[in-house]
Amino acid sequence: MKRGKKKAWFYSMPFLIIVGLMIVVPLLYTVEISFTNMSIYHWKDYHCVGLDNYKKALLAFDSGFLPAFLRTLLWTVSSMALQLIFGFFVAVGLNAKGLKLRRVYKTLLIVPWAMPAYVSILLWRMGIFNTEFGLFNQILKQIGGKTVNFLSTSGMAFISCLVVNLWLGVPYMFTMMDGAMQSIDRNIYESAELDGAGFWKKHFYVTIPQILPILMPVIIMATFTAFKQFDIVYLMTMQTGSKTGADINTVITYVYEKAFITSNYGYSSAVAFIVFVIILVLYKTMNRREFSISEQ
Repeated sequence: MKRGKKKAWFYSMPFLIIVGLMIVVPLLYTVEISFTNMSIYHWKDYHCVGLDNYKKALLAFDSGFLPAFLRTLLWTVSSMALQLIFGFFVAVGLNAKGLKLRRVYKTLLIVPWAMPAYVSILLWRMGIFNTEFGLFNQILKQIGGKTVNFLSTSGMAFISCLVVNLWLGVPYMFTMMDGAMQSIDRNIYESAELDGAGFWKKHFYVTIPQILPILMPVIIMATFTAFKQFDIVYLMTMQTGSKTGADINTVITYVYEKAFITSNYGYSSAVAFIVFVIILVLYKTMNRREFSISEQ
């Protein structure tokens, strides 16, 4: 038995070393400099400042972290709600009886997921939301309306980014839901229909309970993806040389801004570690919820 354990450790050692070098060491270094005033001005002569960086992030509202955190929560909840609702109804539609060209529809609907995110985001920014020649403003001009600068105000920019995130996220969500729905025994639906269940009751009492245990890992993954979303917010409103003026910083773009624009490495490391702890707690909570649903 002991010999087998030694052999297992021997074979696992290269992987553990790689994990240590790529994850554990950078994490420990981040924690170390989070207690310092390291910045571009104190690159070599930095010193320990204790918990000042953490106090600034968590207790000073004008530091920008707390508004960014609250906005991230709103972003995550809104993104997940929209993706679940749209993904569910698209999957229900694709599983409707008598639907022809089902595979064609699935192929077309999965195109946004297949496209590189960078390309999709810039297409939305320049081709759809652009003030001068974007599709939405061209339609408004044709019907006599005024042009709208979708990305200049925080509210409109936030909604516009949600639309882009919905476009990118729904294909994955409906694909997972479609697979889960196809695993449901059709006899259950027939029994529900015989009992007088209509469209809403049938899906609320049959479909959702049946697919929820299968979807929980998908929901957890999509939640973390939304929480740490960077490219949509950055490319739509914050890209260097083409900032729109909207302030919709999330915690991830906030960390990026403090680390690579203002070069305040000590403070940005403290914020990054706070975000790491938040994600860890969120993961533990959702994982426990997934386990309880699976047990039921």
